[in-house]
Amino acid sequence: MSAAAGVGTAGVGTADVGTGELGLRGPSAQVGGAGPATAHEPGVAARRHWRPSRVAGTGASGLLLVGLGLFILAPLGMLVLWAFADYWFFPSAFPSVWTLSWWKTVFSGGDLSTAVMWSFIFAPTVMVISAVVCLPAAYVFARREFLGKRAMMMTLFATNAFPKMGLYIAMASVLYALNLMGTFMGVVIIQLLNTLVIMTWIPAAAFASVPPSLEEAARDAGAGPWRTFFRVTFPLASPGIVVALILAFLASFDEAQGTFLVGVPNYVTMPVQMYSLVSDYPGPATAVFAILLTIPSLVLLALVRKHVFSSTLAEGYRLR
Repeated sequence: MSAAAGVGTAGVGTADVGTGELGLRGPSAQVGGAGPATAHEPGVAARRHWRPSRVAGTGASGLLLVGLGLFILAPLGMLVLWAFADYWFFPSAFPSVWTLSWWKTVFSGGDLSTAVMWSFIFAPTVMVISAVVCLPAAYVFARREFLGKRAMMMTLFATNAFPKMGLYIAMASVLYALNLMGTFMGVVIIQLLNTLVIMTWIPAAAFASVPPSLEEAARDAGAGPWRTFFRVTFPLASPGIVVALILAFLASFDEAQGTFLVGVPNYVTMPVQMYSLVSDYPGPATAVFAILLTIPSLVLLALVRKHVFSSTLAEGYRLR
């Protein structure tokens, strides 16, 4: 009894003596003696957190992010400065004289209003036609297994695997044979090439993410196929579909080469108008027009930013 009491007084006790992972804790570990330090002590955790290699890695990552930000934002900043610059020469960091005359020059031109009108006519038209054509195909790709499914999906993806100008020239020869060169429908068809992958792969991933059990439960409750689709499937897949619609709108809105090849001189959109501005106007006027062309894209991307940067977009490119 006295020996047991002595051991208990020493601070080891039965609770402090164990085997396996618990091990043996001596008095030094309890009262801060000369025993070895453990990973749970605040000083050791702080030293491990501030190891030189980790600090160097954090600094390198920060420098990389700053460099990437400058690489992306610096040209945009230069573009904004040029749009308001009257005199700006090296080595001045900012324009010596500021002006709004370039904005007046761009807005006073009659070609600008026509180009804006056609841009906002073609983009919604192409978006709607693309949705009507591609969404049923996306649903079939997501819900059905059939022979040649992967080959068909890769064929759609192949439209972005070749130089666009070569593809446009090949399509132009077909449109010329069909008497569609210089027509509204010819421009719509050539712009649809930029939306096929977007309007098929991303909605297909959105449809595939809807659990089939929910559709089966709706059918068991008495809902028909169409009601199940519009009440269950479509609402759950709508975020991915909205992203695809917005990206299809932007793809049509920013398309220039195909429209220039097929539509000029009857149909001139804002990106096509940029060609004449670059060749016929000073750099500041071109900067103004580039800003005007960028604003709709930034607004639409801001509206869908939480979906664009989610996993929905990535899922569209790894369908099974």
